[in-house]
Amino acid sequence: MPRKQAQKKQRTEAEDFDQHLGEIDHRLTRRAVIQNFRRGIISQDSICDAHPELLRVARNFGRTTRVKCPICVQDHLVTVTYLFGPRLPRHGKFIATRAEIEQFARRPEHFTGYLIEVCRGCSWHHLLKTRDI
Repeated sequence: MPRKQAQKKQRTEAEDFDQHLGEIDHRLTRRAVIQNFRRGIISQDSICDAHPELLRVARNFGRTTRVKCPICVQDHLVTVTYLFGPRLPRHGKFIATRAEIEQFARRPEHFTGYLIEVCRGCSWHHLLKTRDI
């Protein structure tokens, strides 16, 4: 009997691991970019170059965070979520609510979500997380 319990526990741990397999966190890359900017290795022009459409979505629909922009240190960052996959526009689909993500999660197709932080003031942007949906 104890062996069956141990096997059941291992299966649960494996299932928990699989649930998080599809997420990539990009915070280490973010930290390196910010450090290189502060050391003068890279210029502000090279990292504050958000696409006009990303800035439009950030200004109108971005979810404000408590984090100040690490580049201009004036504005609070906002987050924006885009989804890419079959039968979506080539440039992706902006996702405004959690309910929209859940709708796509129920579909049989495979989608990839991108969580991006954006500064509406200086146009800094960085990919925070990538997640398979």
